[in-house]
Amino acid sequence: MMRSLYSSVSGLQVHQTLMDVLSNNVANVNTTGFKKATVTFQDMLSQMIQGAQAATTDGLGGTNAQQISLGVQTGSITNVMTQGAASTTGNNTDLMIQGEGYFVLTDGTNQFYTRAGAFSLDDEGNLVNSANGMKLCDTDGTAINLGVGAGNVSVSTNGTISYTDADGVAATTNPVIGLATFTNPAGLTKFGDSLYTASGSSGDAAINVPGTNAGTITAGSLEMSNVDLAQEFVNMIVAERGFQANSKSIQTSDSMLEQLINTKR
Repeated sequence: MMRSLYSSVSGLQVHQTLMDVLSNNVANVNTTGFKKATVTFQDMLSQMIQGAQAATTDGLGGTNAQQISLGVQTGSITNVMTQGAASTTGNNTDLMIQGEGYFVLTDGTNQFYTRAGAFSLDDEGNLVNSANGMKLCDTDGTAINLGVGAGNVSVSTNGTISYTDADGVAATTNPVIGLATFTNPAGLTKFGDSLYTASGSSGDAAINVPGTNAGTITAGSLEMSNVDLAQEFVNMIVAERGFQANSKSIQTSDSMLEQLINTKR
């Protein structure tokens, strides 16, 4: 009887985890560059009641093992790195990656990766992430600086930046935005602020020229979240029904225990 209670409690816990992930997906439905996550379950260890038996020489056939499983646990929480829809902004420093790859940002010491391409020029001519001020890097992993007073910035599909200097003269040096690719992008670790860091699962970053072993860049647009609200709401219904079913199992087990206790009366 107690096994059913513990199994049902584990069911409540994993369905709560599922609901936590789904709620976060919905909360970020309009977050630039956000990638949704999915949850899978797997059963826990099983208690062996009777082992499997092979056929015997006296004519009897074999029998299957008798096992009682002891609940469920979270198997994985996986990031889904599919392409999000494009949102046109008309701002030349808003960039969207079409295809694989991540913008490379630096805080001066560490590198971070993102699909959120809302950039702007700071007072020193650095191309920076508009939300946190981290600097955008080129194909060498070096922060891109266009110089004080740079203007008329435009970015081609292969990441080449064209601009004019403080005197309005077209620049002769044109840095190229680098895009990082990974063997397993789903293995990236979420850092917060729509940033990722490399992990042992993702592999090391390979920084490429856009259009060469990576996607291309579309200026004047941003990549929106890849969350499908209709699918998330359906998944919420499934999570709710699973939670209710496990709650009912606890109530039923409790009722059976109550009847057992009342037997002596």
